[in-house]
Amino acid sequence: MSITLIVASKASPASYGALAVAAQVNMAKPQTVAVEYRDAANLEAEGAGKAAALIKYNGENYDTTNAIVRLLGRLVPESGLYNVTDPISSTLVDQWLDFAETKLATSDFKALDGSFKELNKYLTLRSYLVGYQPSLADFVVWGSLKASPVFARVVKTKKESAGFYLARWYEYITSLDAAQLAVKDLQNITKPVKAAKGSKGSTDQGKFEIGLTEAEMGKVVTRFPPEPSGYLHIGHAKAALLNQYFAQTYKGKLIIRFDDTNPSKEKTEYEESIKEDLALIGVDSSIVTHTSDYFDQMYDLALKIIKEGNAYVDNTDQATMRDERMKGIPSKSRDLSVEENLRRFEEMKNATEFGQTCCLRAKISPDDPNGTLRDPVIYRCNLTPHHYTGDKWKIYPTYDFACPIVDSLEGVTHALRTNEYRDRNPQYDWMLKTLGLRHVTIWDFSRINFVYTLLSKRKLQWFVDQGIVGGWDDPRFPTVRGIRRRGMTIEALKQYILMQGASQNTLLLEWDKLWALNRKVIDPIAPRHTAVLSDKIVHVNVQGAPATPEVKEILKHKKNPDLGTKKTSYSNKIVLDQEDAKSLEVGEEVTLMDWGNAFVRNVAKNEAGEVTGVDLELHLEGDFKKTKKKLSWLSYGDEVAHVLLVDYDFLITKKKVEEGDSVDQLVTPVSEFKVPAIADANVKDLKKGDIIQFERKGFYILDEPATESAPAHFICVPDGKAASIGSKADTSAKKNEKGGKKK
Repeated sequence: MSITLIVASKASPASYGALAVAAQVNMAKPQTVAVEYRDAANLEAEGAGKAAALIKYNGENYDTTNAIVRLLGRLVPESGLYNVTDPISSTLVDQWLDFAETKLATSDFKALDGSFKELNKYLTLRSYLVGYQPSLADFVVWGSLKASPVFARVVKTKKESAGFYLARWYEYITSLDAAQLAVKDLQNITKPVKAAKGSKGSTDQGKFEIGLTEAEMGKVVTRFPPEPSGYLHIGHAKAALLNQYFAQTYKGKLIIRFDDTNPSKEKTEYEESIKEDLALIGVDSSIVTHTSDYFDQMYDLALKIIKEGNAYVDNTDQATMRDERMKGIPSKSRDLSVEENLRRFEEMKNATEFGQTCCLRAKISPDDPNGTLRDPVIYRCNLTPHHYTGDKWKIYPTYDFACPIVDSLEGVTHALRTNEYRDRNPQYDWMLKTLGLRHVTIWDFSRINFVYTLLSKRKLQWFVDQGIVGGWDDPRFPTVRGIRRRGMTIEALKQYILMQGASQNTLLLEWDKLWALNRKVIDPIAPRHTAVLSDKIVHVNVQGAPATPEVKEILKHKKNPDLGTKKTSYSNKIVLDQEDAKSLEVGEEVTLMDWGNAFVRNVAKNEAGEVTGVDLELHLEGDFKKTKKKLSWLSYGDEVAHVLLVDYDFLITKKKVEEGDSVDQLVTPVSEFKVPAIADANVKDLKKGDIIQFERKGFYILDEPATESAPAHFICVPDGKAASIGSKADTSAKKNEKGGKKK
């Protein structure tokens, strides 16, 4: 959750305006604002004095209605409440916010009467205070009137004295969903609540989220049902975090259920890796179950559905069955007798030669417009031993049959599913009703999709099988392990996914916002180091510097002294990057970072224009604020460490993969780039997984510590800027021609 609005439930006047704006913002961008109530007349306990509402954001307190709504309007421009790009409308909105604060926040009847008349006249030919849709102005002025006992009395006893146009506008704004939510939520909070036995009073919390339908506090049960046939990717992470979020919000529980109904694909090692990945993203897996725990019950239910004439055993070959389903043609086996279906199902169970040619199909409809209802397969034969039940079973339920059954049996109240399953929702309900099982509410949310990214396990497996990547934890993979290895922090991943919320809008997301959020997490805590590229490195003589290296302790991060210090060596022999050396002009003054200024006295170049040497003269009394060039450098000698800087491109060259695209035609020719460099010797103390910043080069994560035969490998962490997250496919060939970045 990105923003929390704290409201004093007993404050007078009540914070209707801020609550309505929060509701409107959440309608535009779900789960942006969480509302927490305090059972008090003000927020003095929160350090906000007499304030009735408060948002703490980026270390600042916003404790007036106008400050709060302006913040929300600016942070969520898609709400359309505050168009800061339009100076005219935003100025008008500001005027009305000031009007509410100065002219409506009083109990003086005469003063208010003049304000009512002013509003009434202004609204004569207007539906909204500013523009042609609700803005901050409408909700804040409405909120001030709603909280005014004087206005309430006028409207109740003599509405015409408030003015016809003001009354019309007020009733209309009151009818809007955001305003109704604000009133209803605050009324619910202020109702008397019995304190729990033994408690010293209770503080209820209300939240403007996308609420689950049919949800009761303390009774919500959600589940995250991964198949143990691969590693978790970022799409799974969204599902897991949303399920946990709703379980925690409603003080319920989350079940981690392994959907192990296909022994051909599943392995215990995948199950263990999924548990580890869930722990990485902070999802509690203390309650773990398996679909295989219910194989006996599902078999009994399969017999039940056959005996009641709602399923049949079909021995139609797969190709014919697919064709018949597409054309809406009933199967030849559809009208077999119950006795024959039971006999055939027994053969399936025993995996006889005939039984292995059959499958059990639900008898719903052969030609329903919804293809998922065209007699779906609910049981099939598989002779592969199961990693838990061994060879006890030769038949296994399909996901479509098992999922609703186990959801109902385990007490799940809300099944969260991506909306790609929406067509299957009627099928899910049919299974429960036909089997006489408890109803489960389905809640759809959009699948998370990113540009230049594949989330299909089958397609990702192809990259592994072809040796294009090193495994499921490859930094180019969208798996939790892959993006973690690339330098993604769990904090940023969780924030980003919860910011997406349970929206049902299908979007193709860019990676920039996720990595930019990650940068905000790591920037304050990443130690600063220096690296110089080995390719065409330039040796520099520094006049006025010590011939024998001098070592000083300097801060690892100037803005975070808690990170400690590092050793920096100063001498008359240093090295620069070739690109920096090429930019130098004789006679100019430059700044050597963490050292001081120096004059450029000579720049030697070869016939190709490459710099072969530079002479500098220290000028430490110079002003670094007046120099244009700040150079990273290293004293060259035993005090350096050899490293390898690794960067990556997307695995595919197409932004959005379409149905029918062949993955092998989309593979990026070169997607891994390695550049040798030297770094300050302090990096030798780093541990695998440590994230640092090589100044002027970017953030890096130590992937492989140095060995006797190989340098340390540092992977570049994207920072959300275009250069770091854009596709490099079009420029990779040019880079290779220039040298340096080769696979």
